[in-house]
Amino acid sequence: MENKQEKLEEVSGVVDEALPNALFRVTLENNEQIITYLSGKMRKFRIKVLVGDKVRVILDSYGGKGRIIKRL
Repeated sequence: MENKQEKLEEVSGVVDEALPNALFRVTLENNEQIITYLSGKMRKFRIKVLVGDKVRVILDSYGGKGRIIKRL
């Protein structure tokens, strides 16, 4: 049985805008803009993400959204 985490694509980006409900607009390395949300661990440990922060994002396999997993 394969691990689902292996299939997911990780990319870097910069936070452009903070939206309500812990959503963020992020510009990826390839200049694509997506809506992202905070991962559960980042919410649990109250890690703050501000506009201008570089972040690590896992892209949704269906496209359109992503999950912020790390602040760089």
